[in-house]
Formats: sequence, structure tokens, C-alpha cells
Amino acid sequence: MRRSQVLVLALLISVFLSSTVAAELQYENLLQGMPEGYKIGSQKRQAKMRMIEMVPNSETVENWNEMLTTHIFFGNLPVSPDAFRQRMTDMWRNACKNSGDRLIESGIENGYPFVLWSLSCPVNISTGRPENTWFKAIKGNDSFYVVQKAWKREPSQKELVEWMQYLKKVSVCDTRIPKQACPKVTR
Repeated sequence: MRRSQVLVLALLISVFLSSTVAAELQYENLLQGMPEGYKIGSQKRQAKMRMIEMVPNSETVENWNEMLTTHIFFGNLPVSPDAFRQRMTDMWRNACKNSGDRLIESGIENGYPFVLWSLSCPVNISTGRPENTWFKAIKGNDSFYVVQKAWKREPSQKELVEWMQYLKKVSVCDTRIPKQACPKVTR
């Protein structure tokens, strides 16, 4: 299996899956579970990037109220997670009048630099609705990972807590580096 295929396989692996699947992990992997009640609505692959869009079972990527998007930039990006956050924030501000941003957390997780932040837009000009998005960017050694949860409305406090817990569990591991080893999962 090629490294890029393994990365995509690991994308949908949850800590709760069997040890047989976990044993198949090789190289660097994004560990991200499929949220309950969600489905993959769209997948796109380019030479240096993979994008997966997940939506609630009752929605589509063409008509969504909530979406979870994962980008994997193969070969990595020549920026830090914080520099990526700043670029995204600047683009968001240029596209949305009176937008807001909030740095939630940054640091090192499992040996990888990451940043977690949110952006809000009171009225997205293309939809006429508000948009709120939380992002987590992780700079791996092989690839750069961005997971984002978006709402076309103001999320409830309960949703924010649930999705913050979800994003905090998203991580990167590497079978080649003992200090960043992938989890061993048992039944």
C-alpha cells in the first residue's frame, strides 16, 4: 500500500476499531473517527492534496447545514500551523465583513505542532446565512492536516462542547517514530 493510501485509510480509523485495522497502519497517519450520524458526501484527490467532506446522513454537500471537512496536503506545506491559521483568518476577513476569529489552543500534541481556532461570519454573502467554523491544523513530518467543522448557523453550547472534544481527539501518529507511535488498539 502506498503511503498516501495509508493516510486516507487512517483518516476514518477510530480509537475504537479492532487491532487488525490498527496493525495495518504504516508511516504517518491522521487519526480521525467518523462522527456518528455522518456520511462521506464527497472525496477529491489531486496530486498533492486529498479532501474529504462529511455531512449528517440527512444532508448533502450541495445542501448542507453542517459539514466536517478534512484536507491532507501530501508532502507537507512550508508553513507552521499558526502561519496557516493567520492566512485563513486573513482570507476569511477579506471575504466576510465583521468576521470574528478566536485562537482556542496551540502547542504540541504527540510531538506535532498544532493550532485550534474558530472563525465566524455574521452573513456569508454567497448563502445569506451566518457561518461558524472551527479548525484544527497539524503539521506532520510527511503531510499537513486540516480538519474543520462548519455550521451555517450559530452552534449551541452543547454542540460546541461535543465538537471541541471531537477535534481534540484528532491526532497524527507515525509508526516509524517511537515517541509518536500510533496507538495499539485491542478488542
